[in-house]
Amino acid sequence: MSKEIELLAPAKINLFLHITGQRDDGYHELQSAFQLIDWCDSITLRFLESNDITRPLGANGVAAENDLVVRAAHLLKRHTAYPFGASIALKKNIPMGAGLGGGSSDAASVLIGLNRLWDLNLSQSELMNLGLELGADVPFFLFGQTAFVQGIGEHLEAIELPEDQFLVIFPGKSIATKDVFQAETLTRNHAPITISHFLAGHWSDPQFGNDLQPVAGMICPEVNRALDWISQQLPNSAKRMSGSGSCVFVAVPKVLGTNEIDHILQKLPSGWVGRLVRGLKQNPAYNSV
Repeated sequence: MSKEIELLAPAKINLFLHITGQRDDGYHELQSAFQLIDWCDSITLRFLESNDITRPLGANGVAAENDLVVRAAHLLKRHTAYPFGASIALKKNIPMGAGLGGGSSDAASVLIGLNRLWDLNLSQSELMNLGLELGADVPFFLFGQTAFVQGIGEHLEAIELPEDQFLVIFPGKSIATKDVFQAETLTRNHAPITISHFLAGHWSDPQFGNDLQPVAGMICPEVNRALDWISQQLPNSAKRMSGSGSCVFVAVPKVLGTNEIDHILQKLPSGWVGRLVRGLKQNPAYNSV
């Protein structure tokens, strides 16, 4: 049995996000296309002969007991009655409160890694069911590939999309997901679409938008500033907010080279973070060693 595993935990962007309803328990029904990207956190898991789950390195400002990676480890340990423990070192690169799913991805990668480190041999579907207890986005990262997503995030169907590159901008401010979903002005009755309808077009078509974007822009004006900044740098481009924000993104025209993108990124306002990313076909956590 391996005593240590290193994993990557990739971010995602929502190519579109429609809110189609709200359930009696308060959860929102949605439709979306989730695209994995190569902006990743890194996680090191070490086997402990004690019964402890420790987190020697984690996200700034997040207490260990509140961290999804620790909660994921305890959940898996309880579910399997595993007698030993693990140390979880998390190096954060993905901005928090940015709509990129970093926390959910970290939790999913811990489940994937501990399933291997502890020789538990749980199936992917078992891990996905466990992941849903941690958050609506966690099953997607366990599913591990580009997907058309429905329900509260648990109904996933793999889709093939062009291998686009994206410019992702974090405008220096985070947004609490609950604040966006609780807003009275949020549109909650978007007419459902079919997966074939989505695949027949392109995600950048205006008919596929992000229903959370107007609300997020009111809560956090930096979202609109970032969208306007992209318009200035790449006129006529299809730009969009990811998830509940605050990150925004745009597909990079194939005619632009790396030097041109670097030149654009050098113009970022102070305190913003921008990155050129590519879409991933599979979650790299499944290839960890």
